Amino acid sequence: MRELTSERLLLREWRDDDAGFVLDMCSRWEVQRYLGAAPRLLADRDEALATIARWRGHDDGLHGVWAIEDRADGRPLGTLLLIGILASGEERPLRPSGETEIGWHLHPDAWGHGYATEAAGVVLRHAFASGLGRVLAVTYPENTASQAVCARLGMRHEGRTDRYYNLTCELFSINAAA
Repeated sequence: MRELTSERLLLREWRDDDAGFVLDMCSRWEVQRYLGAAPRLLADRDEALATIARWRGHDDGLHGVWAIEDRADGRPLGTLLLIGILASGEERPLRPSGETEIGWHLHPDAWGHGYATEAAGVVLRHAFASGLGRVLAVTYPENTASQAVCARLGMRHEGRTDRYYNLTCELFSINAAA
């Protein structure tokens, strides 16, 4: 996985020794409540390790799930993803839509410092430099914090949709600069 950097952040591959942090972050309802069709809390280190392995499985040179780390002190802050978004449908597992989604979730200790916006900006530049023409974000309708990040990134609000994940979501998009 290609490491990406900004002034304050290092985006890197998740490592097994991050399991304690992942367990702490993903065992909090305030972090997990807006993730997926059936949000759930991680219960133990084995689940954290399985989550890390799943995140590493998204790396294809363009797409991936990065650990967000503070460059000043090496402290993990959260996760940033650029993955294929799944289309709604009856079939299980859900099928890829052919489109790409950006998303983030951070530890509550990292909220309110602009890290999500900074990390997402780095990954959007990577995506567009790699040839992607459009990136989507979906949020639960009540997730106003992530919607504010989308706005700060310059993403366009396209309204509500049920086209992805068998959920009703707010849809945002951004296109590569022409």
